[in-house]
Amino acid sequence: MEQKRQKRIAVINDFSGFGRCSLTVSLPVISAEGIQCCALPTAVFSNHTGYEDYFFDDYTDKMKYYYSKWEKLGLEFDGIYTGFLGSERQVDIVADFIRRFCSDNTKVIVDPVMGDDGRTYATLTPGLCKSLSRLIRHSDIITPNLTEACILTGTPYSEKLADIGALTELAERLSALGSKNIVITGITRGNNICNFIYESDGSFRLIEKPMSGSRRAGTGDVFASVIAADTVRGVPFAESVRRAADFVSKAITASDELNVPEQDGLCFELFLGDLIP
Repeated sequence: MEQKRQKRIAVINDFSGFGRCSLTVSLPVISAEGIQCCALPTAVFSNHTGYEDYFFDDYTDKMKYYYSKWEKLGLEFDGIYTGFLGSERQVDIVADFIRRFCSDNTKVIVDPVMGDDGRTYATLTPGLCKSLSRLIRHSDIITPNLTEACILTGTPYSEKLADIGALTELAERLSALGSKNIVITGITRGNNICNFIYESDGSFRLIEKPMSGSRRAGTGDVFASVIAADTVRGVPFAESVRRAADFVSKAITASDELNVPEQDGLCFELFLGDLIP
């Protein structure tokens, strides 16, 4: 008889000691859903790069040595979730990790962190963009924002892409890269913030919510962490997107009410109980 065990997710992202993003978000959010969160750091920051000054230690050279010990332990993962990757080499290492640890039952969630508000991040090069596009073929779910969806498909960024027809076409082009399920996040439509869901059967829907407050660091990490944990728990994709959107919305509102600086991220800790199954 197969031995039962707690479900677990490997999360590949940087570690920022302050600022509520990346691994310091994923660890509590995924744990709140009853999933063991196993962290594979790509880099260590004292605080994220939205602050004027920070300490940084690149972990690229150590990553394979790190997960080779997991392989020796015979670890298995129900989910693999990748976040910010700063170089083509890191993408290659993540692809190797997926090949080594992904079974037929492992769900792969890729958050292709590349830019926002129509602008690319300074770390994004043409080569890195191509590498991330190739990584998507390994995924079950991707969670790009509108800017990242445009970058990945070579589509000029425009706010007019909030039209349903344009979003559907954009999602179809993303699907052609190899991902089964897609949510394009952070779409502004009037006074609403929206998430566009495109599923493997070709169905799509738009989930709209009134804007709840300011744009904050780490919002995408919180959102994708809920999606990753829900996916491993078997929550239907559209329901998971609604849960993630509701959770983020409440955390943004509370953060604004407490006058938390935007670069300090979301006060999501106040609502972790809402995620407990």
